[in-house]
Amino acid sequence: MIEKLVEQIEARFRELSEQISDPAVIADRERYAEVGRAYRQLEPAHELAVEYRRAADDAAGARELLAEGDDDPELRELLRTSEARLEELAEEIRLAMVERDPNDEKDVIVEIRPGAGGEEAGLFAGDLYRMLTRYAERRGFKTEDLDVGDGHYTFAVKGEGAYSVFKYEGGTHRVQRVPQTESQGRIHTSTATVAVLPEVGDVEVHIDPSDLEIDVYRSSGPGGQSVNTTDSAVRITHKPTGIVVSMQDEKSQLQNKERALRVLRARLYERELAQRQAELAAERRAQVGTGERAEKIRTYNFPQDRVTDHRVNLTRNNLPAILDGELEEFTKALEADEKRRKLEAQAEAQAQPAAR
Repeated sequence: MIEKLVEQIEARFRELSEQISDPAVIADRERYAEVGRAYRQLEPAHELAVEYRRAADDAAGARELLAEGDDDPELRELLRTSEARLEELAEEIRLAMVERDPNDEKDVIVEIRPGAGGEEAGLFAGDLYRMLTRYAERRGFKTEDLDVGDGHYTFAVKGEGAYSVFKYEGGTHRVQRVPQTESQGRIHTSTATVAVLPEVGDVEVHIDPSDLEIDVYRSSGPGGQSVNTTDSAVRITHKPTGIVVSMQDEKSQLQNKERALRVLRARLYERELAQRQAELAAERRAQVGTGERAEKIRTYNFPQDRVTDHRVNLTRNNLPAILDGELEEFTKALEADEKRRKLEAQAEAQAQPAAR
């Protein structure tokens, strides 16, 4: 089984290597980008396949010499290590070839909202906003604020593969610390919710203008004070679904409308996916939940200087560095866990017809 998979990887990689240097492909910008993307996606699996071939050759050579009567201890050790590595590589190759989420390459829109905990929840939402925007910078992505302030943060993360990284941040985040407003030094527990939506264009989600109710009003700052003298803030209601998106960051009504439509498209796209696949609906509910303290994907414990991701039971110290955007280790663990679960689901699906 693994031999066949290795052969498929080698054949496909050869095909992509030829296409990426084909003048006809290079001349077609869209086709060239598509081939380049497929090449980069397959490259890690191909590197594992090359190592698999090397380990298989080492094992075969050692086995042949031992069969001819050469009882060299080094040969036996080479055979043992090569066979052990082949088993590891077989698993790594299967994981590398797990079907990717079709949204993985998309840009994302991230929405952060305060949950339980009052004023402290709003402060924590700001911490998460800084953490995620700094993480984006560390990964080479660009961020764009869409509507930021007063404990509510909506921003875009742009760059190839943004969704594949940030989708693991969706859910309820919990913080345990002494708030700045607490005079007696008591530890409080607060939450904030993060929703991560793949950003889509007009072609992927068509919005009928007649389905929209658009209201304009004056932007307001903290305490309801007016921050400009024109009706530049925009509220869009999608009448068929009841989804409401408001934007007031920009001084231009047109810019706020464009940003609100981007967020609306992302929410409608996610809704469509949820309707097509029940498991995605469950995943969305798991992402956002209600913001109650009992619902959590990750806990940030300040007194003990630790962060725990409850989905993969991973705990790390140096909380300040993590809040400064050092999330790579959590992303890798969650990505590996997702691949293993998909691999198990594939194996189970393949076993069901055989059982019948």
